[in-house]
Amino acid sequence: MSQVKQEELIKSFKALLKEERFGSQGDIVDALKGLGFDNVSQSKVSRLLSKFGAVRTRNAKLEMVYCLPAELGMPTAKSPLRQLVLDIEHNESMVIIRTSPGAAQLIARLLDSVGKAEGVLGTIAGDDTIFIAPLKVSDIEHTIQNIRQLFETV
Repeated sequence: MSQVKQEELIKSFKALLKEERFGSQGDIVDALKGLGFDNVSQSKVSRLLSKFGAVRTRNAKLEMVYCLPAELGMPTAKSPLRQLVLDIEHNESMVIIRTSPGAAQLIARLLDSVGKAEGVLGTIAGDDTIFIAPLKVSDIEHTIQNIRQLFETV
């Protein structure tokens, strides 16, 4: 694929995701093919979703759809990411965050970026669960308060 065609594909891909109406990779493939990108496969769409940090979340109609983070690059707590956090709890040695499906890695990137200032030593993220190691277990209450404040949860 030529560089120009690749740039057109990426532009079209991003525009489609901004519509927040595609619930499967197959739907995205079909939409791109409808725009004239005949050689697009599901694996290509999967790589694009990963490359641009797309996540599945609920749209205004409460349908699960793919969407891009508010800004491509490092997410911030002011972006809609806080809507993806469902639950925050701890067991006095580790903090667990449950997210919408597919959102954990994006939320973990944010937590890793604030890191030690908020009491976060590091994170491990799956699809919808994040394990957070606090900087100091003895200060876990302070860490959990900071994390809850970051996502405005109780």
